[in-house]
Amino acid sequence: MAIKLAQEAGMDLVEISPNVSPPVCKIMDYGKYKYSAQKKAAEARKRQKTVEIKEIKLRPMIDDHDYDVKMRAMLRFFEEGDKVKITLRYRGREMAHQEIGTKLLDKIKTDVAELAKVEQDARFEGRQVVMVLAPR
Repeated sequence: MAIKLAQEAGMDLVEISPNVSPPVCKIMDYGKYKYSAQKKAAEARKRQKTVEIKEIKLRPMIDDHDYDVKMRAMLRFFEEGDKVKITLRYRGREMAHQEIGTKLLDKIKTDVAELAKVEQDARFEGRQVVMVLAPR
């Protein structure tokens, strides 16, 4: 009976719930349904944002203006929704004065506190310190 109705309407009889008693069927244009589902999935893929990790490299004895330039870049990355990996590299005698680098990282944390959160706290990797910040 249902198959006959579907053929008269020029559509397909699609089984929705086969395990229910009685089985539930629907009369629809299956090709059109598949096409719209495919379009919806493509649109969802197009709109999703992939989070990238941008890296900013610093030295402990960075000048004020250079620091400001790096901070502007960092703020732009946060606005775009990206994470920022801060790499603080020590060279030569700078290893003897690691407190300078620690103060610099603390300054960065306070400057971006309202825009970003610390995802991975500062940790040593050989001669460099790495810290990861994520946008709020």
